[in-house]
Amino acid sequence: MSEEETDLTKNVEKGDGITVIRGSGICRGWNGIHYKTGMSSKNVGSKELSMNVATIPPGGIAYAHIHDGFELMLYILEGNVRHEYGPGCKKIVENKAGDFIFIESGVPHEVFNMSDTEPVVAVVARSSADEWDKIIPYDRNRE
Repeated sequence: MSEEETDLTKNVEKGDGITVIRGSGICRGWNGIHYKTGMSSKNVGSKELSMNVATIPPGGIAYAHIHDGFELMLYILEGNVRHEYGPGCKKIVENKAGDFIFIESGVPHEVFNMSDTEPVVAVVARSSADEWDKIIPYDRNRE
Protein backbone atom coordinates (compact mmCIF):
# COMPACT_ATOMS: atom_id res chain seq x y z
CA MET A 1 0.00 0.00 0.00
CA SER A 2 1.29 3.43 -0.90
CA GLU A 3 2.17 5.93 1.80
CA GLU A 4 0.16 8.52 -0.11
CA GLU A 5 -3.33 9.43 0.97
CA THR A 6 -6.24 9.08 -1.39
CA ASP A 7 -8.99 11.68 -1.61
CA LEU A 8 -10.20 11.86 2.00
CA THR A 9 -13.29 13.83 1.00
CA LYS A 10 -14.62 11.01 -1.17
CA ASN A 11 -17.88 9.62 0.25
CA VAL A 12 -18.23 12.51 2.74
CA GLU A 13 -21.77 13.83 3.12
CA LYS A 14 -21.87 17.19 4.92
CA GLY A 15 -25.09 18.35 6.50
CA ASP A 16 -26.01 21.15 8.86
CA GLY A 17 -23.96 20.03 11.86
CA ILE A 18 -23.78 16.30 11.06
CA THR A 19 -21.31 14.78 8.62
CA VAL A 20 -21.33 11.16 7.45
CA ILE A 21 -18.77 9.03 5.62
CA ARG A 22 -20.22 6.08 3.75
CA GLY A 23 -18.35 3.16 2.30
CA SER A 24 -15.02 3.94 3.93
CA GLY A 25 -12.29 1.89 2.33
CA ILE A 26 -8.55 1.65 2.94
CA CYS A 27 -7.06 5.04 2.11
CA ARG A 28 -3.57 5.02 3.56
CA GLY A 29 -0.74 2.85 4.75
CA TRP A 30 1.68 4.11 7.37
CA ASN A 31 4.35 2.30 9.38
CA GLY A 32 2.89 -1.16 8.75
CA ILE A 33 -0.73 -0.15 9.45
CA HIS A 34 -3.55 0.21 6.93
CA TYR A 35 -6.20 2.85 7.66
CA LYS A 36 -9.76 3.20 6.43
CA THR A 37 -10.88 6.69 5.53
CA GLY A 38 -11.85 8.18 8.85
CA MET A 39 -12.88 11.55 10.14
CA SER A 40 -10.44 14.40 10.75
CA SER A 41 -9.93 18.08 10.07
CA LYS A 42 -8.90 17.09 6.53
CA ASN A 43 -12.33 15.93 5.46
CA VAL A 44 -15.02 16.82 8.02
CA GLY A 45 -13.53 19.96 9.52
CA SER A 46 -13.21 18.61 13.07
CA LYS A 47 -11.33 20.87 15.47
CA GLU A 48 -10.13 18.51 18.23
CA LEU A 49 -10.83 14.87 17.26
CA SER A 50 -10.02 12.29 14.62
CA MET A 51 -11.16 8.71 14.28
CA ASN A 52 -10.64 5.81 11.91
CA VAL A 53 -10.20 2.04 11.68
CA ALA A 54 -6.69 0.60 11.60
CA THR A 55 -5.62 -2.86 10.43
CA ILE A 56 -2.28 -4.47 11.15
CA PRO A 57 -1.76 -7.37 8.75
CA PRO A 58 -0.78 -10.84 10.02
CA GLY A 59 2.73 -10.70 11.50
CA GLY A 60 2.77 -6.91 11.06
CA ILE A 61 4.60 -4.36 13.20
CA ALA A 62 3.95 -0.65 13.65
CA TYR A 63 7.49 0.41 14.49
CA ALA A 64 8.27 2.46 17.58
CA HIS A 65 6.79 5.94 17.63
CA ILE A 66 5.44 8.68 19.91
CA HIS A 67 2.20 10.65 19.69
CA ASP A 68 3.30 14.25 20.18
CA GLY A 69 0.71 16.35 21.98
CA PHE A 70 -2.32 14.09 21.65
CA GLU A 71 -3.92 11.12 23.39
CA LEU A 72 -5.15 8.00 21.66
CA MET A 73 -7.80 5.41 22.45
CA LEU A 74 -8.19 2.05 20.73
CA TYR A 75 -10.92 -0.55 20.75
CA ILE A 76 -9.74 -3.91 19.43
CA LEU A 77 -12.38 -5.39 17.13
CA GLU A 78 -10.38 -8.39 15.91
CA GLY A 79 -7.11 -10.11 16.72
CA ASN A 80 -4.40 -10.11 19.35
CA VAL A 81 -1.95 -7.24 19.74
CA ARG A 82 1.13 -6.55 21.87
CA HIS A 83 2.40 -3.09 22.78
CA GLU A 84 6.00 -2.73 23.91
CA TYR A 85 6.16 0.69 25.51
CA GLY A 86 7.90 3.15 27.81
CA PRO A 87 11.56 4.18 27.74
CA GLY A 88 13.33 1.73 25.43
CA CYS A 89 9.96 -0.01 24.87
CA LYS A 90 10.81 -2.47 27.66
CA LYS A 91 7.32 -2.81 29.18
CA ILE A 92 4.76 -5.13 27.57
CA VAL A 93 0.96 -5.30 27.50
CA GLU A 94 -1.07 -7.73 25.41
CA ASN A 95 -4.65 -7.18 24.31
CA LYS A 96 -7.32 -9.05 22.39
CA ALA A 97 -10.66 -8.37 20.72
CA GLY A 98 -13.00 -6.57 23.13
CA ASP A 99 -10.23 -4.68 24.96
CA PHE A 100 -9.90 -0.90 25.16
CA ILE A 101 -6.44 0.73 25.23
CA PHE A 102 -5.52 4.31 26.21
CA ILE A 103 -2.11 5.70 25.19
CA GLU A 104 -0.99 8.94 26.82
CA SER A 105 0.75 11.63 24.82
CA GLY A 106 4.51 11.19 24.64
CA VAL A 107 4.64 7.47 25.50
CA PRO A 108 6.98 5.58 23.16
CA HIS A 109 5.45 2.35 21.88
CA GLU A 110 5.81 -0.32 19.23
CA VAL A 111 2.83 -2.43 18.16
CA PHE A 112 2.90 -6.09 17.10
CA ASN A 113 0.21 -8.27 15.56
CA MET A 114 0.71 -11.50 17.53
CA SER A 115 -0.77 -13.70 14.77
CA ASP A 116 0.86 -14.85 11.54
CA THR A 117 -2.55 -15.64 10.02
CA GLU A 118 -5.12 -13.12 11.32
CA PRO A 119 -5.17 -9.28 11.15
CA VAL A 120 -5.61 -6.93 14.08
CA VAL A 121 -8.48 -4.50 13.48
CA ALA A 122 -9.07 -1.57 15.83
CA VAL A 123 -11.14 1.59 16.08
CA VAL A 124 -8.71 4.45 16.73
CA ALA A 125 -9.75 7.78 18.28
CA ARG A 126 -7.31 10.67 18.73
CA SER A 127 -7.52 13.97 20.62
CA SER A 128 -6.02 15.63 17.55
CA ALA A 129 -7.92 16.58 14.43
CA ASP A 130 -4.69 16.18 12.45
CA GLU A 131 -4.73 12.36 12.75
CA TRP A 132 -1.16 11.20 12.15
CA ASP A 133 0.53 14.56 11.49
CA LYS A 134 2.07 14.62 14.98
CA ILE A 135 3.57 11.12 15.13
CA ILE A 136 7.32 10.97 15.68
CA PRO A 137 9.50 7.91 15.00
CA TYR A 138 11.20 6.62 18.16
CA ASP A 139 14.52 4.80 18.40
CA ARG A 140 13.83 2.15 21.02
CA ASN A 141 17.57 1.47 21.36
CA ARG A 142 18.50 5.03 22.35
CA GLU A 143 17.72 4.56 26.07
